[in-house]
Parts: sequence; structure tokens; C-alpha cells
Amino acid sequence: MNDKAPGKGICKRAILILSLLIVTALPAFAGNDRLVKIDTRAGVTVSFYYMKRDGAKATVLLLPGGAGGIGVVDGVPASNNFLVRSRDNFAANGFNVAVVGKPSDTDDLDGTFRISQKHIEDLKHVVTFLKKDAPVPVWLVGTSMGTISATSAAIAFAKEDIGGIVLTSSVTSKKTGALPQQKLDSIRVPTLVLHHEYDECRICVPGEVSQITRGLKNAPVKKEIFVKGGASPSGNPCQALHWHGFIGMEKEAVVIISNWIKHPEP
Repeated sequence: MNDKAPGKGICKRAILILSLLIVTALPAFAGNDRLVKIDTRAGVTVSFYYMKRDGAKATVLLLPGGAGGIGVVDGVPASNNFLVRSRDNFAANGFNVAVVGKPSDTDDLDGTFRISQKHIEDLKHVVTFLKKDAPVPVWLVGTSMGTISATSAAIAFAKEDIGGIVLTSSVTSKKTGALPQQKLDSIRVPTLVLHHEYDECRICVPGEVSQITRGLKNAPVKKEIFVKGGASPSGNPCQALHWHGFIGMEKEAVVIISNWIKHPEP
């Protein structure tokens, strides 16, 4: 019995040391994540939560829905929005992540503002910052009302400005800037359209999603994907904790998006 004791002691010490190293490393890794504020238009600033990762091959610029807020608490986004709460999943899939909030002069990013030149200018400044800080392609990923932003930006930007766009829970009707109303044939970057089959939001109707895909006539690569996973939807069907927000399948949804960004195909 005694001749086994030293080995057990060494094993326990090794486990303890490894545990301490992991615990020590985590704060340093998280310490790279920060809230960034930049000047965009005259007298206007835009804040975004920036998660830069070593070896990232692309940066995803996440555009939340609703009024556009990210619910910052103690410097960290606290919104339940699908993209905001999934930011760590995007980082874990090998991307730099930027979660964009509202500009300082606007409380509500409604459809009218999201297709405005002001919004386009704000996003252009954010993209420019990200590309300068990390010289990799920037992909715009929008959800719900954020798809209006991603679409209008892709139409306005030169195709060299961004790597592509991802549209999740897209706005199909009943809102200014609804995607079928925009000049989708002006988009010339790879585009993924991801929607939940059970989405009950009245402005994001699954049966109308094909209008978006058909309108992407000049996208070099486009893909429409419907999912039906997840569990336990609750609350307003247009809010983040329902099928509309890919509740219960956030990781799976991010993997689908991430894999397509890495290898866009029809």
C-alpha cells in the first residue's frame, strides 16, 4: 500500500497545478474583451463589444435586433438577443467578434434609421476599425431587425469592404426596410439566410423567406437554410427567447453559420 502513495501524491499535485494554470489563464483571456467607443459621424459615437482572438480568420460583426441595444452592464453586454448571448460561441468557433450597440444620437434603431445613410456611415467606420485592427475579412451577421442593417450595408458597401453577410430570422414584411423591399440584386457578396421553421413572429414569416433568396440574383454564393431544433420557447414570439431567437439551439445555429462563413457554398 505504501509504495503507491507517492504516485498518488504526484498525480494530485499535477492535477492541482493544471487546475491553477487553467484558472489563471481564463481572466487573461477574458481581459482581451472590451467595450470600444469610436467616433463615426460629427459629434456621434458608436460603441461595440470587441472580442479579439489569436489566429482568427475572420471577424463577425453582430447586429442585434429590436431597438439595437446590447444591454451593457459593468462593461459587458447583458441582452438576451440571440446574437448577443451567442457571442462566446462565435469566438469559440474561431472568429473575432464585435457586438454593435446604438449610436449616441439614437435611442431606437427602427427600420427607417437602419436603411439611412447615417447608419451606413456608422457601420462603415466600425468595419474600417475592425479591418485595421485585425486584417481579416469582416462578415456582417444580423438577426431580426438587424437583418435590415446587414442588408442595407451590404447594398451600400463595395464588395471588397466585407467578406459576406448572414441573415438570421430575417424581416420579411410589415416594416420599413423589410428585406424584400430592398435592392437585394445589388448585393455582390456571399449571403447565408438562416431561419427557424417555427418562427411565429409576424414580421419574419418563414413562408416569405424565399423572396429574399430569390432576390439575391448577383450574390456570388447564396444559401437558404431552415432549422427546427431547440426547446422551451417562451414569451413574445418576436422576442429572443422564442423560436425566433433559436432558443435551445444557439450552439447549433452558430456552428451552421460558422461553417458556412468558413466555406460558403450553395
